[in-house]
Amino acid sequence: MASPDPLTLKFLVVDDESFVRTLTVRILGMLGYRNIDTAENGARALELLAAKPDYFDIIICDLNMPEMDGVEFMRHAADQNFSGGFIFLSGEDTRLLESARDLARAHNLNILGAIPKPLKPDALRELLDKLMTPRKAKPFERQSSITESELRAGLNGPELFVVFQPKVNTATMSVDGVETLVRWKHAERGILGPGAFLPLVEMLGLMDELTDQVYLKAIRQAGEWLAAGHRLSVSVNFPVNTFVRPGFTDFLVDTAQKEGVDPALIVLEVTESQVMQNVLDCLEVLVRLRMKKFGLSIDDFGTGQSSLEQLKRIPFNELKIDRAFVYGASAEESARAILESSAELARKLKLKIVAEGAESRADWDIAAKNGCHYVQGYFCAKPMPAEQLLKFLSGWKGPY
Repeated sequence: MASPDPLTLKFLVVDDESFVRTLTVRILGMLGYRNIDTAENGARALELLAAKPDYFDIIICDLNMPEMDGVEFMRHAADQNFSGGFIFLSGEDTRLLESARDLARAHNLNILGAIPKPLKPDALRELLDKLMTPRKAKPFERQSSITESELRAGLNGPELFVVFQPKVNTATMSVDGVETLVRWKHAERGILGPGAFLPLVEMLGLMDELTDQVYLKAIRQAGEWLAAGHRLSVSVNFPVNTFVRPGFTDFLVDTAQKEGVDPALIVLEVTESQVMQNVLDCLEVLVRLRMKKFGLSIDDFGTGQSSLEQLKRIPFNELKIDRAFVYGASAEESARAILESSAELARKLKLKIVAEGAESRADWDIAAKNGCHYVQGYFCAKPMPAEQLLKFLSGWKGPY
């Protein structure tokens, strides 16, 4: 929904209190909106959605309603493939509102925000202004998987390729490094994101083959950049248990030497949500890699089950704060608290701090304010092929 006209935007207000419905309609009218339907409960709202598929642009819904509460209504709306914006309205505490918002996002609903009762015009105007401002598109929509035969045939071919997302230094505004991300070039469906093939890769036990290919492509590209005078650090993601494979350390080192890339420019991002199956062997390999000057980053920090234990055991020199605690942190108390505490912990451990998932100036500002050394996300730049990255760098003047 890009830059909608207020005169044509269609609202559905769902609340069991007549007074609240009337007040919400009145406030919307004050803000210039006219096309408004109301429903006194979730069941009636679902009837309207069924009767008018793809009609409503925004639903403003109370969370705490009798018979069918807002959470249940949200799930049924998702089942009906509602693609408009959702705004929660509730007298519940802020943490509960934030949890409901996260749940709605998990249902792939477009959540504009949550407003505590009593509804105030400025709060509603602020959320609707976000809708009126064109946003950078998300990288991928939901996709169907590729087939096993396509995967096996293309794993070592041109179908599998990498793109790079810049990591911007908050102190100098320069692009000092990139993260490597994997994509699939499908003959009929075009460029596919990892959601279209990673589940199949894991099911078939081909993750080692995939990560090897991604690393080879990334380091080869880093070598080409160095030859052209561009010294960029390159981050590559690895599941933690990959490191105990026989000969894997030699593979990492030999590839870097062959391509002429200093290991100090290579950051191995370890997915911390995976439990180490062989703790001692894995730890030994990671220590040896740090001794060889490879960077070690704990990826998606805060989303796993053993973050602090792994931080204590493994000689990480970088911590990446997960996007769940960066995107929208200026408006979400719980996300902001986790971002702040994660950054403080990283500082005490003398780690470089990367905030990923920044999509707005507010996200950048709160990451920089909390001492994050690097910011990564759509506010700075989207992932791009290597040839586009050089053009991007030549015109880069900062994120704002």
